[in-house]
Order: sequence, then structure tokens, then C-alpha cells
Amino acid sequence: MRLMWHVLGMLLAVYVGLALLLFLFQSRLVFYPQMDRTLSTTPAQIGLPFEEVNLKAADGVELHGWYVPTVKPRGTILFTHGNAGNISHRLDYVAMFHRLGYNTLIFDYRGYGNSSGSPSEQGTYLDAESAWAYVTQIKHEPACRIALLGESLGGAVAAQLASRHRPAALVLASSFTSVPDLGQQLYPWLPVRWLAHIRYDTRAYLQQAQVPLLVAHSPQDEIIPYAHGQALYAAAREPKTFLELAGGHNDGFIFMREDWVGALRDFLDHHVGAGCGR
Repeated sequence: MRLMWHVLGMLLAVYVGLALLLFLFQSRLVFYPQMDRTLSTTPAQIGLPFEEVNLKAADGVELHGWYVPTVKPRGTILFTHGNAGNISHRLDYVAMFHRLGYNTLIFDYRGYGNSSGSPSEQGTYLDAESAWAYVTQIKHEPACRIALLGESLGGAVAAQLASRHRPAALVLASSFTSVPDLGQQLYPWLPVRWLAHIRYDTRAYLQQAQVPLLVAHSPQDEIIPYAHGQALYAAAREPKTFLELAGGHNDGFIFMREDWVGALRDFLDHHVGAGCGR
């Protein structure tokens, strides 16, 4: 009997220790700026003119980004990327937006790429707010000509921004409903919902936002389950569109390139500028 209680005590200690580690170090499980902070290329290397952009968030953190203009733009896309890498790893997106006839502002969150500071949930919201201010106040683009596009974790950042402003459109690419929801699926044996202080509640932000929505997600997504995309779509108000992709989390857009580009073009062209009286 004594041995049994000893074993149970050890198991309980291990369990509590794992829960404590998850609580204390969850930012390291959410943010991966260290994967590669070096900018490996620029838009110029794929033939696109661009402007270096230096932003300052409301708390003083300095951010770096690129503004990529196009001739006779249909509008501007403000892009919020995922939790790893930096803006130089997203030039496929930038090239696609350019071909579709849209200006692009792409930036690195604090702690990523050439931006200063350390990443945090509230920090990324402030970073996106500074990017919105740049497009609307420096580039003088009206909200009715701005689309927000967020990939993965960036979907939560874009959705939060859409809940505070009235962009023309919002696109969520392979995004999750919330960090606690995703974490509970990854660690079903831990009380993640109680331990999570990083929330990124995309679903709640969608319920507050009044914006046309396109959700793109793949049933084969090995990182963020397909059910998250379905739940986001269900939570959003009309008008909304769902695009089923094929392939994994990081290559679904490659497998579905033509369908993805076509659906994105139709969605953006229908909604961007529609509220400007064009």
C-alpha cells in the first residue's frame, strides 16, 4: 500500500510539474521567432518594387515591414503572418497579391525578423494596429479598400483587428479557433483551458466583427485540424465563404494554387471597394 501511494505521489508530482512548465513556458510553444530572424530575400529579388517600412507600436516597439505597391491598385492587403519565420518567407503571398492587382503591407511582429522587442499576444495586436494606421494614415487608403489576410496564428491577429475596425474583407488561411482549443487537442491529458494565458480567441473576434469573410482550410492540415476552420466559418456572420484546400498546413496553397487564387480573386474583387461607392 505504501509503495502504491509513493508511486501515485510521484505521478502526481510529474503531472503538476508538466502543468507548471506549460503555464510558465507556453510563449515558447506559441511563438517561434528564433527559427530564422534573418531576412533571406526581398521583393526586389522577385522583380517587385517595394518600400522599407518602419512602424512604431503604441508601446514604442519598433517594427519592420515592406510596402509593395502595384499599378492602378484595386485596394490594399494588410498581411499578418504565422508564428514562425519572417516576412521574407512569405514572398509567394506578396507575388500573388501583386498579380491580383493589390498593394501589400507585410510586416514582422515584435521579436520577428528585423523588428525589435519580444513577441506576446497583446504585443501582436498593437503591432497590427500600427500597420493599420500606416495604411490608413500614411498611405491614405480608406478602410473600404483594405483587406486583412491572416495565416495560421496571424488569422487571430487579423480577426482582432477586424473587430476594432471595418475593413472591406477578412481572409483566414489555416487558422485556429483559439489557443486553448488547439492546446487542449494537443495535450488532452492536461487542463490546458485553465492554464492558457495566451488566448488568441479568433472565434470570439469573428463574432464581434462585421466584415465579409473567406475561410480557407484543408482537411489534411496536420497542425491545425480542419474542424477549426469549419468552426470559424460557423461562428461568423454573413456574408461568408468557405474554401476547402488540399494538402498540409504549409503546402495546402501549393496543391490548390489555381483554386485558391481564383477564390481569393473573386472574393476580394467582390468586396474590396464595394463600400466606397464605386
